[in-house]
Amino acid sequence: MRTLYIDCSMGAAGDMLTAAALELIPDPGAFIEKMNAIGIPGVHFEAVPASKCGVSGTHVRVTVHGHEEQTHHHGHGGHHHSSMGEIGSVVSGLDIPEEVKRDVLAVYGLIADAESRVHGQSVELVHFHEVGAMDAVADITAFCLLIRMLQVERVVASPVHVGSGTVRCAHGVLPVPAPATAQLLLGCPVYGGEIEGELCTPTGAALLKYFADSFGPIPAMVAEGVGYGMGSRDFPRANCLRLMLGKTGDAAETALELSCNVDDMSAEAIAFAMDRLFEAGAREVYTVPAGMKKSRPGTLLRVICLPEQRERILRALFRHTSTIGVREAETRRYVLERTVGRVQTPLGDIRYKRSAGYGAERIKYEYDDCARIAAANDLTLEEVRQLADRARRSEIHSV
Repeated sequence: MRTLYIDCSMGAAGDMLTAAALELIPDPGAFIEKMNAIGIPGVHFEAVPASKCGVSGTHVRVTVHGHEEQTHHHGHGGHHHSSMGEIGSVVSGLDIPEEVKRDVLAVYGLIADAESRVHGQSVELVHFHEVGAMDAVADITAFCLLIRMLQVERVVASPVHVGSGTVRCAHGVLPVPAPATAQLLLGCPVYGGEIEGELCTPTGAALLKYFADSFGPIPAMVAEGVGYGMGSRDFPRANCLRLMLGKTGDAAETALELSCNVDDMSAEAIAFAMDRLFEAGAREVYTVPAGMKKSRPGTLLRVICLPEQRERILRALFRHTSTIGVREAETRRYVLERTVGRVQTPLGDIRYKRSAGYGAERIKYEYDDCARIAAANDLTLEEVRQLADRARRSEIHSV
């Protein structure tokens, strides 16, 4: 799977995301020319080489009617205001694909919603300062276009470093993260305190919220490219955002472990409960002998499931076991990619499951098919499996 990893260890801003993504495409210059021709009023893009703490990357400078908005806040600079409706009109007139327009408006909608909640106004009444508005539209449009060009299938972001201290905007001096940024990052892992200053802007937060499928450490992936987007300010650490593009090719998912201990259930009752748990959507169910209080022998019953199956599994656990409490732990589950096939042998068809990934491949033939052919032809199971192996190799070589 084509995966993009966003390293937010120095926060995120729209221009930094755009600059990092520019380094991942073959012709950044042509893209900048395109951005200057799509019709964002008064906006001019420029990409320049930049270096922070010895790390080389790209800085994207966006000016609106000749003015550069450094903070990417809907705050200071510019005396005219734009409403969400006016932003929509601008975006609808841009020379970009319709699906990208939908992405841009959805991201800007997240910002408008966050601002409306912070200021207690309806989305329609929220107004953005002209420079900040067009600046954000430009950054959002550029990144939405780039992520389409990179044909990304999955986006993973690190926990977001938001910085610390205060930030000055149109409404006065506010704590970091600024209220709109804090609203946008609800549900996302964040941290701060190491660097004083605003590291994550509302535009950066909205792009992360919209595009990130999950947050966490870098997944197991074969990297094909890395891009560095440089911020304009200097900090004790390199002020850059890093993107890594590559292929995971292997399924990795967040899973839950739901566990309980029982010491008053029969083996038959536990087996019945396990069947019901599989029916409820469990990926794995297993038991472990356990010593319990008062030296009683008992059973640890553990279920592996996806987060969206939690409620069904909990209901099944409490209904079909005698437990009065269930423990939950979040874990990462790495699985090989599985496909099902069928091989034709002189003695009949045999179904098989192929699992592959992480440099490994396994073939498992369907027991029922092997057993049927073995019994009918006075063969062992191993002889039938060898027959299937030969037939499968023959099919592969003949393709």
